[in-house]
Amino acid sequence: MEEKNRILPPDRRQVVRVIKGLQALMFPMCFRREDPEMTDEQLTEETELLLERELCAAMLFRGETEPKAKARKICASFMDQLPRIRELLMKDVEALYEGDPAAESREEVMICYPGFYAISIYRLAHELQKLQTPLIPRIMTEFAHEKTGIDIHPGATIGEYFFIDHGTGIVIGETTTIGDHVKLYQGVTLGARSFELDENGNPVKKIKRHPDIGNHVVIYANATILGGDTVIGDRCVIGGNTWLTHSVPAGSTVAYTATEDRR
Repeated sequence: MEEKNRILPPDRRQVVRVIKGLQALMFPMCFRREDPEMTDEQLTEETELLLERELCAAMLFRGETEPKAKARKICASFMDQLPRIRELLMKDVEALYEGDPAAESREEVMICYPGFYAISIYRLAHELQKLQTPLIPRIMTEFAHEKTGIDIHPGATIGEYFFIDHGTGIVIGETTTIGDHVKLYQGVTLGARSFELDENGNPVKKIKRHPDIGNHVVIYANATILGGDTVIGDRCVIGGNTWLTHSVPAGSTVAYTATEDRR
């Protein structure tokens, strides 16, 4: 135990530098570089070196053997996916721009909207999570959480054209799946209903705990949807302040009243 305590985890400040470098590479007109004179090639090289170093630290901290080789492989695979991640994010920009009458330009969405900021970091972190990267994806999404109030676990699976309006207080759990063209408003929780316990009374990990949200679903402010077996069908509308722990058929509208849920 004492030996492991001398192995330091990834440096959070350097992980944030990686995030900012990746954002500047993908959207140079909207995210500024620390050094404005740095070329794309120089920024790519610096960001990749920083990421590889922090990946190696994460591997060491987890007790991996041959951490440098594994970090190099993950880093190379991740950097190859940047064009695809950018394509996904441009679809998110389109959803935000088309879905919000207050948005005057796509550039405004990228520069100003906390929803896009959180989504951009989530999509990067999710790709690293798929590559079985320890610690760093959580550091990334918790930085986004700190900056925006939007808490998206990097393990969640989110489709194309994702729309977050306002965003403060949104929670999306690890095993949530979200389809295409989904809109979430502030205060929405996609969470766990309860935790299955093992024979020692400890929560069982790596099981389905969070809901599945279909395509073209709108979930309004402060709605709470819980449970790993809860499925919200395509084209549903979930009203504000609704509390759901059961599935809802496709095409339904669920509205909260003081006395009952009206479907």
